[in-house]
Amino acid sequence: METTGNTGRGVKIRILKTGTVYLVGAGPGDPKLITLRGMELLKTAEVVIYDRLAHPSLLSYLAPNVEKVYVGKASAHHSMKQPDINALLVERAKQGKSVVRLKGGDPFVFGRGGEEAEICKENGIPFEIVPGVTSAIAAPAYAGIPVTHRDAASSFSIVTGHERDDSRESGTRTAGAAEQRRQWNKIAHAADTLIFLMGVEALPDIAQRLQENGRAPETPVALVQWGTWSRQKVLVGTLADIVEKVRAANLKPPAVCIVGEVVNLRTTLQWFDNLEQRPLFGKRIVVTRAREQASGLSDLLRSKGADPIELPVIQIRPLEETQELDTALKHLSEYDWVILTSANTVPVLASRLEVLGLDARAFASAKIAAIGPATALALKEHLGLRADFVPTEAVAEAILQEFPETDLAGKRILLPRAQEARAILPEELREQGATVDVIAAYQTVMDTEGAEALQTEFQNGEIDVITFTSSSTVKNFVQALSPNAPAEVATYLKGTLIVAIGPITANTAREFGLEPHIVAEEHTIPGLVGAIEAHFTKEAVHA
Repeated sequence: METTGNTGRGVKIRILKTGTVYLVGAGPGDPKLITLRGMELLKTAEVVIYDRLAHPSLLSYLAPNVEKVYVGKASAHHSMKQPDINALLVERAKQGKSVVRLKGGDPFVFGRGGEEAEICKENGIPFEIVPGVTSAIAAPAYAGIPVTHRDAASSFSIVTGHERDDSRESGTRTAGAAEQRRQWNKIAHAADTLIFLMGVEALPDIAQRLQENGRAPETPVALVQWGTWSRQKVLVGTLADIVEKVRAANLKPPAVCIVGEVVNLRTTLQWFDNLEQRPLFGKRIVVTRAREQASGLSDLLRSKGADPIELPVIQIRPLEETQELDTALKHLSEYDWVILTSANTVPVLASRLEVLGLDARAFASAKIAAIGPATALALKEHLGLRADFVPTEAVAEAILQEFPETDLAGKRILLPRAQEARAILPEELREQGATVDVIAAYQTVMDTEGAEALQTEFQNGEIDVITFTSSSTVKNFVQALSPNAPAEVATYLKGTLIVAIGPITANTAREFGLEPHIVAEEHTIPGLVGAIEAHFTKEAVHA
């Protein structure tokens, strides 16, 4: 951050104030498990540097225009090397930025937070440590395995599944000098419960060494993959057979390995697995709505057991020039009808009325039509007004077919809406004799951030469903995912269920070669989720 000072002789000098680095534990995966302090810092951050195990929905809490840098790490695969991450932290902090280093789990539990804090200290960068819920305890808990229990275990130990190779990046299977720190004769009996993080690839070695050093072959073992995430999977065995079971199940990282008698308690205490009864359990569903709207859909999907991934391909922005809209609001008494075609319009109107010193009473002489229940609800929440007319379907055609007045000759209608919108509604109203003032209330712009990171997941078949809630989401998604070759998007989505909120959105998808598998009959967010739920329920019945 730059400030200016004065030498006392009329000479101004520039002072660059160093920013602060916050090493924040994102928790084990479930986004609800982040701490209040961690959430506070996300909301005020200027730069967020995040890794693979931080749930992507946490990024939805960031302010607009925050710089986001993905440095995700999978075993032996690194988006950015640790020295480069360290350098990035220092560089952004020296620019005066508030930097959040968002790390899965806890920064100081095999999260290399100690190394990053040391780098900050060496460079005179202020830093703060914000602990997180470690997967070492949370993953077993979500699997119904307490790491301690009065009848089974009075101690637990957390061990890394692999040590670093001092000659190469951490995560390789080649042992380095640091590997010698692990004394298996002591580790095997260090505690009643042994917890290994990042240990899937090293599991054969772990199981063999524990048995060689006195742990019984029949000792219970559990692996919890993607612990606390909706796609959590649990595999139970013993030291003697767990390696073969993991191989047969093709279980991959990330997973937490628990060794000890406490594993047997899972039979009684498992609870998260019961959530599998929810209709969308474990389904990874991409939400393409604007960030301001995404939370409602994401929350509803999450309540059904899904893992929503927010990819807001649209940004809703206010207009710099509001004179035309302000003039219309000042003269609302001259209109017979105000037609609202989107919930996005309502908060804009409420904001401009406030600026103009007006309120909901300005609508006293005009009737209000809302294109769907979501828009009607926004009208009630923001202005305390009830819509006079809501068509049975949330499309412009339904307004035209069901409009309560059959004779529109001489009627004045105000249509505040997005700067980019279909022309069918005002054109048809004018043909029926109405005078229609179409005024831009806001604009939608494309947001491509995050699309590239998801491209690989689409190609690998790791995304179950993608939802489109408007024609704009379709167009912007195609442009964001493959700007130079839009035809390739259909190939990327080959294994993904495509869902459209209604026929207009579905037709737009078809124009881009994307044939929707589901078109919601009720063109609302609950209708959309209900259609997805019905699809997977039917699929489960026929399985």
